[in-house]
Amino acid sequence: MAETEYFVVRKKALPKVLLNVVEAKSLLETRKVLTVQEAVDEIGISRSSFYKYKDDVFQFHDNAQGTTITITFLIDDEPGILSDVLKIIADHGANILTIHQSIPINATASLTLSIQILETTQDVDTMLRTIKDKRGVHDVQLIARE
Repeated sequence: MAETEYFVVRKKALPKVLLNVVEAKSLLETRKVLTVQEAVDEIGISRSSFYKYKDDVFQFHDNAQGTTITITFLIDDEPGILSDVLKIIADHGANILTIHQSIPINATASLTLSIQILETTQDVDTMLRTIKDKRGVHDVQLIARE
């Protein structure tokens, strides 16, 4: 099977460890805990289990259309980086609702983006990973999903 194949599986068919990883990720995304260690301690799984599965298990949201996500991140104060991030979002078919950028301090600016997820939006997790992997972008955090 190709690495990019996906399956929809009923919750009752999943091993408990995978459900626990999803729950730990949710604690981190909602900032109920600040570190992976706090999340795994609260859920009762090992850090190795979390890291083994964290990039491969996601909760399915069939009502993603019309939702809004808010992300924060830091960018280097270099021409074109913000433009590249906005292009990634556009290429994934999402819509920018708000942009808030701080004045750069020590050659780094803080940004908060509100992004509307549309019917045409491609996989949000892939979009966020692409942003995280962009040169000059640091500490990408999903802080809200409405």
